[in-house]
Amino acid sequence: MIVGTKGRPGQLEQDGIRTVVYNDYHKALAESGAETVLIATPHTSHLEIASEAFSRGLHVLVEKPLAIHALDARRMVNAWEAAKTTKPELIFAAMFQQRTQGHWRRIKSLPEEGELGRLVRTTWIITDWFRTQRYYDSGNWRATWGGEGGGVLLNQCPHNLDLYNWFVGLPALVHGHCSLGKYHDIEVEDEVSAYFEHKNGMVGHFITSTAEAPGTNRLEIVGENGKLVCEHGALTFHRNRRSMLSWLKESDECFSGPECWKIDLPYAFNPEPGHRLMLENFAAAILRGEPLIAPATDGVPAVLLGNAILYSSQKNLPIALPMDEQAYADMMAELTANSRYAEHSKTINSVMKPEQKSALDFSKSFHTGK
Repeated sequence: MIVGTKGRPGQLEQDGIRTVVYNDYHKALAESGAETVLIATPHTSHLEIASEAFSRGLHVLVEKPLAIHALDARRMVNAWEAAKTTKPELIFAAMFQQRTQGHWRRIKSLPEEGELGRLVRTTWIITDWFRTQRYYDSGNWRATWGGEGGGVLLNQCPHNLDLYNWFVGLPALVHGHCSLGKYHDIEVEDEVSAYFEHKNGMVGHFITSTAEAPGTNRLEIVGENGKLVCEHGALTFHRNRRSMLSWLKESDECFSGPECWKIDLPYAFNPEPGHRLMLENFAAAILRGEPLIAPATDGVPAVLLGNAILYSSQKNLPIALPMDEQAYADMMAELTANSRYAEHSKTINSVMKPEQKSALDFSKSFHTGK
């Protein structure tokens, strides 16, 4: 469904804004008179809709994830860059609204400003994405290779993968282990453990699941100058008075580390919903040239990192980045060809009654990191 701004029979009007509903995006892009497009369709369709929008000179804001695999994400960027040759002011943004949250913005600033010194470890345990079988049965596309293209990495964690890259950058080597349908009757991953190696020597860990209750959301970034911890909405900096790396080489002590101060870091709390802030930023970028909070090009690394974790698991090999994106796309094509999506779609209505589907409250799935 795409909405335009020109009046048509059957249009809706609220607060002086006319809204028209289409069920054919080709027709909507051709007839609506819209200047911008927000793509919030199933992510398997993001590439084709964005490409046509760019060919018509429309600004695009796309929901996460940008695409199922990095090759398609890059194709979207290429389509945008091609369209910019005739319309240089064309804007392409991604809906990474978590970047507007005060605690995440504060975390990003500390490594950038050198407060942590040389980084040695980043660990994110993000297992509070609990989902029941009923959740997966609520849509025939859910948790199938053909309907969704992946599981927890592609549906729940794109924001976390984006933030990981935003904070410390992409790793050079990815070791991934993904369990497919370990706890749910699904064909995609519902439990993931990944180990990263970065060029600067830092190691990383990314652990996620949709089957842990109660789950954990704890981020640790460790540098020579201390440890930054974010959990339960609290941001704590355990600040070393001296670099632990210089201390371990120079100290006469055998067991004690450098003096450490525990600092509860304040951060700005933003009462406005992140989606609203992203929409306002998108409009400001178009109207006044303000910098984007999340350029769509930033969405490519998040897709790439998730791809590398799953590809490493499927091949039982460490994957160096940049990876062979065509090989991953070929693997996805094979998984999609053998997906139970079509068969599942015939039986989904017998799994859940209409009144059960309408009773689902998907607002409870929104994640703030607190």
